[in-house]
Amino acid sequence: MNTEKTRLFAALHTLLAHEYNCDPADFTRAENVLTVSALRDGRRCYGSDPYFFSMVTTGGNAVITADTCLHPFLENWMRDRCGHWLFEQPNTRPLEAELSRFGYALKNSYHMFLPAAKAEVGEPDFAVRWFEDGEILPFYGDPRFPNAICAEPLPHRPDRLVVCAYDGETIMGMAGCSQDAPGWLQIGIDVLPAYRSRGVGAGLVAMMRKAIEERGEIPFYGTSLSNYHSWNIAIRCGFRPAWVEIGAKKL
Repeated sequence: MNTEKTRLFAALHTLLAHEYNCDPADFTRAENVLTVSALRDGRRCYGSDPYFFSMVTTGGNAVITADTCLHPFLENWMRDRCGHWLFEQPNTRPLEAELSRFGYALKNSYHMFLPAAKAEVGEPDFAVRWFEDGEILPFYGDPRFPNAICAEPLPHRPDRLVVCAYDGETIMGMAGCSQDAPGWLQIGIDVLPAYRSRGVGAGLVAMMRKAIEERGEIPFYGTSLSNYHSWNIAIRCGFRPAWVEIGAKKL
């Protein structure tokens, strides 16, 4: 493992340890780890309540944080099972049944990426404009950009930077980044249907990655299991799969 990859994964383990109420070393253990869900400083801020259930893997074991009412079931469910296989449907069926007893259901799994290679994308051949912090406000509520920025300004998870591609005065696409945790900026991308398959998405994501790294912060990227168009953008921009997580939502 090269030095930069080692640095990024050490930072990732520290970030996830805040969120999963555990020690960074727990992500490199052979056995699965179960903790009591808690709100800790330094975590990514996606809500104001502790997780009822959330599970993550970086490719080896699974680390689970959950309400104590789930612990008897989870201790048995995860015992003697390979951590990353716990995310597969045959194993999630009994988990879903247990969650339903408490009025919860599983959410979609999130497949998350970290930069691991040089971007394949060169300089863009389209005009761009950058917007920062308060300059982003006019874009909120625009239905064209559900992924690039949050639906509304979120003080606990602010959008920090946006770059838009233009065809004259028409926006072709937008990449944005939200500060999900101190020093961690998640990239989102939206390209208008008429401008897709032209390299606009990859060009914007590559530019955003570079801008975040020049600030000395860590860019990361997430997508769903089956969104291979989004996966290909991430790979072209030098991102590689780094972790998978799944949580629960109240019905």
